[in-house]
Amino acid sequence: MDTLSTIYNHRTIRSYKTDAIPKNVLDNVLEAAIRTSTTGNMQVYSIIVTKDEDRKKELHKIHFGQGMILEAPVLLTFNADFNRFNKWCLQRDAEPGYDNFLSFFTASIDALIAAQNATLAAEAQGLGVCYLGTTTYQAQKLVDFFNLPDGVVPVTTLVIGYPKDIPALVDRLPAEAVVHYESYNNYTEEDIDRMYKDKEALEETKKLIEENDLETLAQIFTKNRYPKAMNVDFSKLFLDLIKKQGFMNQ
Repeated sequence: MDTLSTIYNHRTIRSYKTDAIPKNVLDNVLEAAIRTSTTGNMQVYSIIVTKDEDRKKELHKIHFGQGMILEAPVLLTFNADFNRFNKWCLQRDAEPGYDNFLSFFTASIDALIAAQNATLAAEAQGLGVCYLGTTTYQAQKLVDFFNLPDGVVPVTTLVIGYPKDIPALVDRLPAEAVVHYESYNNYTEEDIDRMYKDKEALEETKKLIEENDLETLAQIFTKNRYPKAMNVDFSKLFLDLIKKQGFMNQ
């Protein structure tokens, strides 16, 4: 298995064959997630596997009607999860102190690392994946759908299946844009211009700007994709949910 080749050739797949994933292949994906790094070896995350077609139809509605959810045979919902660990502590005469923001953040990190390990295992076996950012936007509906108890919050979802189409690799910023040695080197205006030059020169970028009737790619993000008002609204909803699920009480 060429791990670096798997990583370097990652693509987000949004069109899937309906072919079932063999049990041993899916088991490999789940075992890879289980073997991931985790805070204090606590494994404060959980994974919900959805294969039932009727259940997927409901998740399709929750995730804003993204068609790939109906095509792909499997969805994996990754949750920050202190429920199991808290119960273990109480059953062993240990008082858990994990009803706070740090614990939620810790469990979220565990869940996301597990999701990335699952992604690598899936792609190494010829599967494709897509992360669903709608998980955080629709977290309350997912809590209700999965009947999640206190201490459990959904943080991301992976759509997994065999790709119907293989898209081209998407662009990435140069290494100097994200890698800092020894200390953080803040960006000058010249640095920003240089680092974003190639991305802004892409034909795809020019087409997006024209379609959105805007002047720059940055405006597409700030005005259309992730405007401040939307970020603020969903932040409030998500913070309320975290509190409702038993975190941030202290």
